Amino acid sequence: MINKYSVGKTSLLNQYVKNQFSLQYKATVGADFLTKQIQKGENIINLQLWDTAGSEKYHSITSGFYRNSETCVLVFDLTNSSSFENVEVWRKEFLENLNPPEGDKYPFVLLGNKNDLKDIKQVKDEDIQQYCSSHNNMPYFSVSAQTSENVDEAFIKVADLAFERNTQNDEMPLPEIKPIQVIKEPEKKKCC
Repeated sequence: MINKYSVGKTSLLNQYVKNQFSLQYKATVGADFLTKQIQKGENIINLQLWDTAGSEKYHSITSGFYRNSETCVLVFDLTNSSSFENVEVWRKEFLENLNPPEGDKYPFVLLGNKNDLKDIKQVKDEDIQQYCSSHNNMPYFSVSAQTSENVDEAFIKVADLAFERNTQNDEMPLPEIKPIQVIKEPEKKKCC
């Protein structure tokens, strides 16, 4: 999960995995992860959810955690319009670091957190809809880490997209592997 700090990424993960919410704020340093097992039909999916720091000073560290991702969750704060404006920056950064084979069609899910604070909402629904439709109809969920509204539904969508992409990757033909030629150095003659 990536985006500007203080949008509630850690709180969302704690709500989804542990059913816990805390008003105490503690910035994520580097990255952290939580796991959750869910059942999808006959399959059990082990979700490994990475919580990357939003602070600029950790960008060089967190980009390494994007590798092998099956989907990406972008989070913004509905009460902070600048956090929504940064979503595209984070999406592009993710794609540049991961460089997925499907390019711009890589699966993202957008979460607008803090929907319980409707009185101070700054981001317009029309702007969110326009952004999502211009990016491959990116799934969007208005969520609240505090009340847990739509949190489970959002992560079920994340799991579905990750499962779908993982299944497609398993079916993709592997590139031809060419043998490595080892060239031995000639033995040096020993002298007395």
